[in-house]
Amino acid sequence: MRSGVIAKKLGMSRIFAEDGAHVPVTVLELGGCAVVAHRTIERDGYCALQLGAGFAKVSRTSKSMRGHFAKAEVEPRQHVTEFRVTDDCLLEIGAELSAEHFVPGQKVDVAAVSIGKGFAGAMKRHNFSGLRATHGVSISHRSHGSTGQCQDPGKVFKGKKMAGHMGAKRVSTQNLEVVRTDVDRGLILVRGAVPGSKGAWIEIRDAVKGTDADVPVPGVVKIAKAPEAAPVETPAEAPAAEKDNS
Repeated sequence: MRSGVIAKKLGMSRIFAEDGAHVPVTVLELGGCAVVAHRTIERDGYCALQLGAGFAKVSRTSKSMRGHFAKAEVEPRQHVTEFRVTDDCLLEIGAELSAEHFVPGQKVDVAAVSIGKGFAGAMKRHNFSGLRATHGVSISHRSHGSTGQCQDPGKVFKGKKMAGHMGAKRVSTQNLEVVRTDVDRGLILVRGAVPGSKGAWIEIRDAVKGTDADVPVPGVVKIAKAPEAAPVETPAEAPAAEKDNS
């Protein structure tokens, strides 16, 4: 089982397939997604990778987290998440994952905190039809109607669908297709909508229900480019001394 990645949702766009078909996609950006720590069976009781994404200012990082990132020798990150992996899929601490971690055509599962809608009524929150528009109904056309029974049991059961807080909770969407990846800009284009608002952190994993694509194991990390050597300046040859004919 491979590790997932943390990406930032940039918004929705569209691309065109080879046959001219219009494909709606969500653009996700890998913002410095790197391995921060390991979780091992011997020490922690389970095997996982702790990833961090999004560069944060040191002044806005708590003292304990500053020590945590310093131990891993990585820059402070804004968002940290753990991904369960198998022993053979552990990546080195400090390794930064690339967009090539996922291949076009494979299925992925995404999870994020959905957009908060505030306090919503039963029609918006649960798709109720509401009350009649006539036959004695006045004022309460959008109410949810009766919620209880008669004297027995004489109460409203827990979990009853009613008006209340809508959104702002963790939502998972399964089996979305990776349409395209851009390695240079660190972008992953996923078909369809992804939960969360623009700028939200999205967790992307291999589909739990399986994928037919041949994915790289344990993953693809960025290779730091070696600094180019400065050109060596050769000393200019001294001009030959002119012969004295006198």
